[in-house]
Amino acid sequence: MTKPIPILLDGDPGHDDAMAWMLAQSSPLLEIRGVTSVCGNQTIEKTTYNAQRVMTLLGIDAPLAKGRTGPLIAEHMAAPSVHGESGLDGPVLPEPAVFPVDLPACALMAKVLEESTEPVTLVPTGPLTNVASLLLTRPDLKGKIAGISMMGGGVTHGNWTPAAEFNILVDPEAADLVFRSGIPITMAGLDVTEKALVFPEDFETIRALGNPVTSVVADWLEFFYGFHRKLGYAGAPVHDAVAVAALIAPELFHMEEMYVAVETQGTYCRGATIGDRYHLSDHAPNARVILDLDREGFVGLLTKAAASYG
Repeated sequence: MTKPIPILLDGDPGHDDAMAWMLAQSSPLLEIRGVTSVCGNQTIEKTTYNAQRVMTLLGIDAPLAKGRTGPLIAEHMAAPSVHGESGLDGPVLPEPAVFPVDLPACALMAKVLEESTEPVTLVPTGPLTNVASLLLTRPDLKGKIAGISMMGGGVTHGNWTPAAEFNILVDPEAADLVFRSGIPITMAGLDVTEKALVFPEDFETIRALGNPVTSVVADWLEFFYGFHRKLGYAGAPVHDAVAVAALIAPELFHMEEMYVAVETQGTYCRGATIGDRYHLSDHAPNARVILDLDREGFVGLLTKAAASYG
């Protein structure tokens, strides 16, 4: 059997982060070495508490560390209209049996990298604050990072402003630093994640599997779809799970190499990710940008993952 890929999960759960972590924990192809919370969908206190509960539900046995209270420079912005006041509204989750270690997120990341005998892949599904903090405080560990498989951005449009996707807009300075780091990046942006739709009939297929995790996942999907249905979506776009799925089943996705820059200024375009799809600049590509997917294959992957908790 192929040796599993060591990964660090970094997110702001969040319904789609939680489903991404569900997928990661279920896969024999991945080994979760650590988890870090980031200030994004909600405050760092709320996202950390949500991370504790999700890890408890899923049985993730890895150290957890709490991220910074805010972005590198900007004021924090939350998304209660999407994920609710708790950041993870919907089904009742178990109270935590997992508690943060006495290290900041970037220090836990550094510890995991230092102790690993092989390079580790970072899987950030929220703002890139913790990853940027790691690179700023421990640039010597860059060679221990195999790559970054992230959810964020979009080379054609935004979702929080016309130009910017939420995760990047929360901390554009962090994103800019990460994209200029030279570390191989796989970018699951809105170009693909808005096609990663789980339809209402898929919710019921997952619910019918009949284990404690599948009922929660189905309820997460129902809650998340409630917001998106009002915007005309045919299903729930499980954005963050694409960043994990790209590691497990890359054959489900169409990717293109391009140079991606992050706009940190501008009245209208702060937080935009500009992809040089036609290689018009002098810059070499710095990211594999996912642009399309096999939707049925993606939903099948999520369903099989949820079933494994039985």
